[in-house]
Amino acid sequence: MNWRYIFMIPALYLSSGLAQESIDRENEQDSGIDLVKQCVLNEVIAGDEKQTIAELKEKCTALEESKQLSFLDKRMAREKVSGKNRNVITPHRRNYILPVSYVSHPNARPFDGFDELSDDDSGEPLDNLEAKYQLSIKVPLYDGFDDEDQGVFFGFTLQSYWQVYNKDISSPFRETNYEPEIFWVNFLDSENVLWGDEMAIVLGFSHQSNGRSQPNSRSWNRIYADFIWENRGFVFSFKPWYRIPEDEKTESLSADGDDNPDIYKYMGYFEFSGAYRMAQHEFSFMARNNLNSENRGAIQLDWSFPLWGRVRGYAQYFNGYGESLIDYNADIERIGLGIVLTDLL
Repeated sequence: MNWRYIFMIPALYLSSGLAQESIDRENEQDSGIDLVKQCVLNEVIAGDEKQTIAELKEKCTALEESKQLSFLDKRMAREKVSGKNRNVITPHRRNYILPVSYVSHPNARPFDGFDELSDDDSGEPLDNLEAKYQLSIKVPLYDGFDDEDQGVFFGFTLQSYWQVYNKDISSPFRETNYEPEIFWVNFLDSENVLWGDEMAIVLGFSHQSNGRSQPNSRSWNRIYADFIWENRGFVFSFKPWYRIPEDEKTESLSADGDDNPDIYKYMGYFEFSGAYRMAQHEFSFMARNNLNSENRGAIQLDWSFPLWGRVRGYAQYFNGYGESLIDYNADIERIGLGIVLTDLL
């Protein structure tokens, strides 16, 4: 895979005048959110209780008159409503299920023990066809900053791989990854934006593990920064991280020590991603690379599209290392189709 072409994607996007026309139309007629109604909900649930109806009306009408809200502004407005509503869960990353996904060469090495359960000793224990799903939520922990565009959040993401069609080994969940994290978010004021039309900075700590015993235990801890910016309707994210080192194992099957000391060789030190919404379709990409002679990394392409109501179709393609922790050092290629409940933008 030639990574030079992956990093040309943003440049090609930004060179197109169609991008600005599309975002202008999206701002003028946004079918996903009525900005005035959203503002009223924000103020009723979480606003200043002392403000008068006239003050509320003036504040929310100003949003409609500007018609210049970015996709990041709109998502933040929606989250402010859900963050104060105890009957609503705020999404963090995408929430989706791929009932059908095809893996060209599933990594069967950690599951050699399943062979003894199979009648066909010559066959692989894992099916190429499996289901994949992701659940991702967050809750605000502290939003008492003087700047209302700042906040501290707790997030949790669960991603699971299910051999649902593999009746020979009782349809097990092949791998499940759990990622709790805590992070601070700051949406910058317009005069402080370094590049693009809108910008946010995230600083956080993340723990990710698969919750399994030896020899298939995998985990790592990271501190990270995430620089998010929007330019002419395209939203990009550059997320570098530092892995917190662990002690070396004294014995290979010991519960203490580093389960995967070479994970950086496959996952690298950063993730670069982008998303764009055109009408009711959302397109995104993610790229990683370890930036050395081995040229290991990954790319993921996503497309979501309308079906009915809240239900949207979702297609995903992944190629590379680190799709899951158990496969962090296995080269995986997957294509899947399903539904998504919450998008990025």
